[in-house]
Amino acid sequence: MGFADLLEEVGGFGRYQWLHVTLISLPGLLMASQNLLNNFVSGIPAHHCRLPVNHSLYSLPANHSLYSLSANHSLHNLSLYQVDEKQLLKVFIPLDSSGTRLDRCRRYVEPQWQLLAANGSANGSELQTEGCLDGWIFESSEFLATTVSEWELVCSLRPLKQMIQSIYMGGVLTGAIIYGGLSDRFGRRSILIWSYLQLGILGCSSALSPSYTAYCIFRFLSGMAVSGIILNAVSLKVEWIPTRERTLVGTLTSFFFTFGQMILAGLAYWLRDWRKLQVVVCAPQFLFFAYSWWYSESARWLVLNRRSEEALKSLHRVARINGKPEMVDKLTLEVLNSHMRKEIESSRSSLTAYDLLRTRGMRRISICLVVVWFSTSFAYYGLAMDLQKFGVSIYLMQIIFGAVDIPAKLLALGMLSYLGRRVSQATCLFLSALIIFANIFVPTDLQTVRTVLACLGKGFTSASFTVVYLYTGELYPTVIRQTGMGFVSTMARAGSMAAPAVLILDEVLPALPSVVYGGAAVLAAGFACFLPETLNMPLPDTIEDVEQKWSGTNPAPPPEEGVALKEGVALKVLKEAEGSGLNAL
Repeated sequence: MGFADLLEEVGGFGRYQWLHVTLISLPGLLMASQNLLNNFVSGIPAHHCRLPVNHSLYSLPANHSLYSLSANHSLHNLSLYQVDEKQLLKVFIPLDSSGTRLDRCRRYVEPQWQLLAANGSANGSELQTEGCLDGWIFESSEFLATTVSEWELVCSLRPLKQMIQSIYMGGVLTGAIIYGGLSDRFGRRSILIWSYLQLGILGCSSALSPSYTAYCIFRFLSGMAVSGIILNAVSLKVEWIPTRERTLVGTLTSFFFTFGQMILAGLAYWLRDWRKLQVVVCAPQFLFFAYSWWYSESARWLVLNRRSEEALKSLHRVARINGKPEMVDKLTLEVLNSHMRKEIESSRSSLTAYDLLRTRGMRRISICLVVVWFSTSFAYYGLAMDLQKFGVSIYLMQIIFGAVDIPAKLLALGMLSYLGRRVSQATCLFLSALIIFANIFVPTDLQTVRTVLACLGKGFTSASFTVVYLYTGELYPTVIRQTGMGFVSTMARAGSMAAPAVLILDEVLPALPSVVYGGAAVLAAGFACFLPETLNMPLPDTIEDVEQKWSGTNPAPPPEEGVALKEGVALKVLKEAEGSGLNAL
């Protein structure tokens, strides 16, 4: 008898669980907004150099003849009011290498008025240019204001734009380490409540940032809070759900992140101002903080930390809400401790992260999973954080990228059932790499093709995430499963931190970021091929089980064992993996 049996006695998945799951899952709608916020808050508007004051387009009267401005007499009868402003800008701003738009980072040292003539031409390589010494002019058709336009994070300062996202992901990684340990010490509920408050205060404060440095600090601290919310909310949710309902509940709640991506696009399109958007996606955290006091602390955690009386009160409360008042008298401390005896004994284990690498079989699994997790997250955020390069409305791209996750998750579940874990993992990674590479050779003017390929690539990386959640839980034994999931989660966060920084390489060669993302996915697909297959195999409980099955020194158990395994047991790991909070990546 375990805690799952105890939950059944107090009502199973009853009224309390429905309210509990719904209230905890609602903030998930805004977790996508936090992770992908930089797409809009730091969007890059179209821009060009600001003209020198003495050469301003508006410093001359509208009917002023250009004859006095140039020795070229073909301009004698041309007046400024007859010239389109965009044409006039060509006098001051050279065209870029494509020859289709104005250069964003250079201007002519002296105006080239002869370019306005019908047959006016000049060898751009012979004309002297300079940087944007007086700053930039930003268009407001797509964004009213962003951090890029406010702090002029363009040209030589463009890497600072990508640095914002890397700093934020660094906060998420730090939060996973700090708040993961604190939740084991102080409880899931306490850290979750604090994280809501921290994100509400610091997230809204970032909208008031007076400088780039201040904004980066606020985003780092907000990232820590996001990690605290994801890890503790999902853990607290899952620990109150009976075993047989975890698959369905975990699958349904994972779509909150998917819908959140589309909500972000709508909010960004409506506001178009980075400070307003920052407040709108963070202010609801105060509402979540207000009602989070209703949550009950995990009874399992309370018992394992010698607070059985508090655990008993929580179970009595759940029983009453679920319409089981008779259990208040039946459920005593003795009954509770008898149900939790196995968990209490297993909690005395002294296994550490070192045990993930100590033996041959565990070392093989851990090294391969590190590469798979890092590369999947790396490629996923590489695609999701550079929506402007496709030439389609960034708001439309965000909606499409969010919607493509829905069929991707369904596809992953189908592949897992018929192809097995290893083939599914390697196939998803390899196909995502193939599509990323294919997009390199598609001309920029074929935007529809580029967009379709990008969506397919994002879909396969999403499918790879879905596969690896289940696969990782099936590979690691029960005694160290959560430690293993936390270890690979750290690698995933490292991949998400590195992804924005790689985008800077397009200054060297436009195709270089895609080469790096695709190459990482190919490498991970190769490592996935060395992982053991777990389809229809019993779950390992100890490290010894792993070594006997997959170290290569002992034969695998007979197929009949796996075939006889119930489907619910095979999918149990998916529930546990989703309960680790990694589905909010």
